[in-house]
Amino acid sequence: MRVTIELIHRFPVDDHELSALHARAFGGPDLVQPWAQRLERHALTWIGAFDAGALIGFVQVGWDGGRHAFLLDTAVDSAHQHRGIGVALVEAATAESRAAGCEWLHVDFEPHLAHFYLDRCGFRPTQAGLIPLR
Repeated sequence: MRVTIELIHRFPVDDHELSALHARAFGGPDLVQPWAQRLERHALTWIGAFDAGALIGFVQVGWDGGRHAFLLDTAVDSAHQHRGIGVALVEAATAESRAAGCEWLHVDFEPHLAHFYLDRCGFRPTQAGLIPLR
């Protein structure tokens, strides 16, 4: 039996559910974050991947209100990884950014994710700078 994953754009966010997904995806503590408020205020869009109504993947796109969009918080439940769900989320986020008139979609990632973002999702490497604030 083939499982069909449903991608839902700008779905109603439950802070507990999305925080729990991030904890499962990244192995961190299950601390509830104010996702819904942040997304409504700052995101161009967000997309959830759902399996039988359960949130199993997520990505958000922040933006500057103009030409630049920023891919953030890509997460897939550890039990559902390596099935193309993350790529599907990034593709949907790319399409939404393009439809909004953005010319660039930026992403920052840790070195171990280079294969995913560069090879699987089509990003190209660029030079960037970073100032740690903590």
